[in-house]
Amino acid sequence: MDIAVIGNKEFVIGFQLAGVRKTYSAETPDKLTETITRVLNDPEVGILVLQSADLEQIPRRLQVVIENSVKPTIVTIGGQEAGLSLRERIKRSVGVDLWK
Repeated sequence: MDIAVIGNKEFVIGFQLAGVRKTYSAETPDKLTETITRVLNDPEVGILVLQSADLEQIPRRLQVVIENSVKPTIVTIGGQEAGLSLRERIKRSVGVDLWK
C-alpha cells in the first residue's frame, strides 16, 4: 500500500523530501477535486494525506465520500481536525481499536 499526499506545493514538498512518491500538487479547487477523485480510485493507495483547509474547497458530496472512506484511510493535517480522528479512522480501517 502506498501513501499519497495532495495539497499545495509547499505542503507536498516535505512529504517528497521524506520519500513519499505519490505526491500531487493541486492549487485550485477544481484541480483538488479532480486529483482527490483520481487518488480515491487508485487501488494502490492505502493512506491519503490532505490539508484540513483543503476540505473546505471541495464539493460537499466529495467531503462526505472522504468522511466515510475506509480505504484509503484519509488523514487530514493542520488546523482543526476534520471529520473522524486518526484513531477512529484506523479503527474503522483495521476493525479493532489499536489503542486498547
